[in-house]
Amino acid sequence: MGVLEKLFKPSARGSSVKTECLAGLTSFMAMCYLIFVVPAMLGDAGMPRESAVAATIWVTIIASLIMGLWANFPVAVAPGLGITAFFAYYVCGPAGYSWQTGLGAVFISGVVFLLLTATRVRQMIIDAVPMDLKYAIVVGIGTFIAFIGLKSCGIVAADASTFVTLGNVGDPKTLLAIVGVSLIGALMARNVRGAMIIGILVITAAGMLLGLTPLPSGSIVSFSIPLPAETFMQMDLWGALQHGLISIIFTLTVVDLFDNMGVLIGLSQKAGFMREDGHIENLDKALISDSVATMSSAVLGATTATSYLECATGVAAGGRTGLTAVVVAGLFFLSLFLTPLVALVPSFATAPVLIIVGALMMQEVGRIRFNDFTVALPAFLTIVGMPLTSNIATGFGFGFIAWVTTKALAGRFRDINWIMVLVAAAFAVNFALRLH
Repeated sequence: MGVLEKLFKPSARGSSVKTECLAGLTSFMAMCYLIFVVPAMLGDAGMPRESAVAATIWVTIIASLIMGLWANFPVAVAPGLGITAFFAYYVCGPAGYSWQTGLGAVFISGVVFLLLTATRVRQMIIDAVPMDLKYAIVVGIGTFIAFIGLKSCGIVAADASTFVTLGNVGDPKTLLAIVGVSLIGALMARNVRGAMIIGILVITAAGMLLGLTPLPSGSIVSFSIPLPAETFMQMDLWGALQHGLISIIFTLTVVDLFDNMGVLIGLSQKAGFMREDGHIENLDKALISDSVATMSSAVLGATTATSYLECATGVAAGGRTGLTAVVVAGLFFLSLFLTPLVALVPSFATAPVLIIVGALMMQEVGRIRFNDFTVALPAFLTIVGMPLTSNIATGFGFGFIAWVTTKALAGRFRDINWIMVLVAAAFAVNFALRLH
């Protein structure tokens, strides 16, 4: 205990080693659903499922250890849901790139993020984007994630005349997914810890009992440590550069940038160690930790790593130091021995989590100033552009271009800065190139 006190100094932040360990367990229970959800999306991208599971867990272990031991933040880091959806359902989907090329883009975005953080250009970019658009980006990604969940479990389906329509809700798998949404929603409303993982396990068990998913044929415990053998060092850096994935790298970088800033600032405020002037000790270390984690993620075979908002549960439980993140890393290491269980989890059991996460991200919509139409239109186009085009980058572009043009035509030039103009122009050129 003395070593942990000396290393993390929990008492200096009004905590204790015992409290930090309990906070780590709480955060793990809130976010361990990613073990099932992230590899499922990576599998849809064409990646080998077993390696995707191992890569996801190992990235979470390594990234959370860096965040805890170096930055001393009570925040765990893992492959993000929104960015994984972008990777799986756009980069490796409509955009037509292989997952190896996509991983190359992820690695490059990590390098870019590291450079932006080290040179403090990051602060200029963050300051340049209006808060209303930042909130709209979060809401848009949440809507996109929810739409993916609704599609994957059959609640919504393709339609020749209306594009989408209500799916076959009489299908047993779809019904179980609806039950899963209701169950997880009820548990979260009652503040039950681990609501998402409970929902996943209950619906998976129900699927097995109904014969909708196979029963385990062997041991669900692995006595060997899984490694991402099929995805390790498979990133195609030359392919990413050769294909000119500028907009994709830009999107990966920007989403990671804003997502991490929002989570870290929000959790720092909750933890009570943000100064009145807004300064947060070791914030740059936390952001550098994340960029290193993203590069490690690409090497192992997973997508952009990001700070997890679910760690708010651990902060609420008293977590104030990096020991909380280290405990989370330790628990994810133990979960490596349960990876055979992950292969048994069907998509209709993980879809409810995507829908619920979308609902949680929608909460930011209340912060957007919709009473100002020069704000409302860009925010609206950002939000609807992502799910309706199945492209997060397109939603970004709609919002940035609409912000600059609407503000300019309204004569409100003070609300426009040169960085926003450059970003909007880059998106306009990107859209124009698609016409040929």
